[in-house]
Amino acid sequence: MSDIPGVTRDRKEAEALLRGRNVRLIDTAGLEESDPESLYGRMRASSEAAVHMADLVLFVVDARAGITPADEHFANWLRRQGTPILLVVNKAEGRVGANAALEAYSLGLGDPVGVSAEHGDGLADLMSEIADRLPPPAEIDANATHALKLAIVGRPNAGKSTLLNRLLGEDRQITGPEPGLTRDSIAVQIVDTDGTVIELVDTAGLRKRARIEEDLEKMSVSSAIEALKMAEVVILAIDAVEGIHDQDLQIARLVEREGRACIIVLNKWDAVPDRNATRKAISDRLETSLAQMKGIPVVTLSALTGLNTDKLLPAVRKAHEVWNTRVPTGALNRWFETALERHQAPLVEGRRLKLRYVTQAKARPPTFIIFGTRAELTPEDYQRYLSNSMRVEFELPGTPIRLQFRGTKNPFADES
Repeated sequence: MSDIPGVTRDRKEAEALLRGRNVRLIDTAGLEESDPESLYGRMRASSEAAVHMADLVLFVVDARAGITPADEHFANWLRRQGTPILLVVNKAEGRVGANAALEAYSLGLGDPVGVSAEHGDGLADLMSEIADRLPPPAEIDANATHALKLAIVGRPNAGKSTLLNRLLGEDRQITGPEPGLTRDSIAVQIVDTDGTVIELVDTAGLRKRARIEEDLEKMSVSSAIEALKMAEVVILAIDAVEGIHDQDLQIARLVEREGRACIIVLNKWDAVPDRNATRKAISDRLETSLAQMKGIPVVTLSALTGLNTDKLLPAVRKAHEVWNTRVPTGALNRWFETALERHQAPLVEGRRLKLRYVTQAKARPPTFIIFGTRAELTPEDYQRYLSNSMRVEFELPGTPIRLQFRGTKNPFADES
């Protein structure tokens, strides 16, 4: 939230509870007359789409500014759309505000509801009016409460919003050549072909810390990181024409550190001149720079043209399945014995570690605990050996694997 005009560019959605009923609220970028090809023109088109899909429109005017020619113009436009309208007069605190609210009757949209969003005045009346005017509730889809949470992250202008629009089949997000168009993390729900409900979040582009200066951009980056932490699967969108940058790798490491499943999308694949060379260069970079996410799925596509986009959601479902893996105890013990025989535990301070057994503590991501004498001293290279061996044995490509090592309190307790 900010006092700066034009902060909201995309439709931002949130759930609310009105009289025990779940309602989806959509905040739009506002209505403004502009060239359709301009940024403000695209923002208006997005707002118009929200009006057409809504059951009720809240038309908000500013009591302090009075009724403007623009208010009158868009009131007339809204009447022609056929969607029920509730006129809301904001900043109507105090006697002056209340008198200003009376002016809103001139718009011919019925009784206005005066509120002060900043101070909370009149909001109870507003919620009551909304609840009264909504259509009867539809049957609730039980699967919606179990939505797979998916976030799209990446550097600015990697095509994240275009990708979201492609998956939705509509121009849901404002897109264009201007970097930094998306400022908020925007959540929407889609239903995959197999019935899987996916809550999809498009985020603001993540830049290097040194370049994050303005308050609005700090808010955007913070929102993107928060969305990443709430996700189960993360799509890291990369401009395939530009190739992988260090910042892309830093974002991937952040995803791994947060323990999320990850898929790399090489967007704008239709514009890549030498696909074989590009694919090899990117694969080599991932192999050397993201060893902790070995086997990470890579999908090449074009969000703009639709090339290969049908392959993305199946890859998301597979990554989610791997992220949720639980290894049977018997198979886990057999792997552990074989791994120790193939490459015995190392010497530490002149004495060999005695690793006794392994158990899976949880999934999401797969997390295992290895117990043994002085197990907590296990060197990093041997930890990597066990992690890589486990990744191959149990087919866990790309997903973070957590290994925890716990030793006995007395290092000589089981030595005789």
